[in-house]
Order: sequence, then structure tokens, then C-alpha cells
Amino acid sequence: MKLEILGSGCASCQKLYALTEAAVRDLGVSDAEVVKVEDFPTIMSYGVMSTPALAIDGKVVMSGKVPSQAEVSAFITTALAEQG
Repeated sequence: MKLEILGSGCASCQKLYALTEAAVRDLGVSDAEVVKVEDFPTIMSYGVMSTPALAIDGKVVMSGKVPSQAEVSAFITTALAEQG
């Protein structure tokens, strides 16, 4: 599972990165890769107009705000369920 934090590296992006790492750790997702994507052409290729954004396995699940850790956990849990 690849989790991408899309954004410029601002404080909100850094917070989303930390929340995502904590959610992955708390859920015990051992195969998760959390990466920062700060390249604007790449971010734009996802159709993201407002950062920070979170993409899981190439699919944007949230953008334009910093969610709670519970929300991030829910996004991850949903993505895991969809993987089967």
C-alpha cells in the first residue's frame, strides 16, 4: 500500500504526513509506504487543486484540509477492505 502526501511541504502537509504515519503504525499495516510528493506537476496530475491531499494507491481520498487521525485511519481501512 502506497500512501502519498501531496503538497508543498507546508506545516499542514507535514502534519498530514505525521498523522498518516501514526495511523499506519496504529493499524499495524506492515506493507505501507508513506511518501511525500512535493512536485507540483505530479500533484496536478492527480487533479488536486487544494493541498494537503492524501492519495492511497494512486487514488486521491482527501484534499484541502488536515483530517483527524481517525479520519486517516478510516481512509486506510477502507482502502484495505477494497484490496480484499
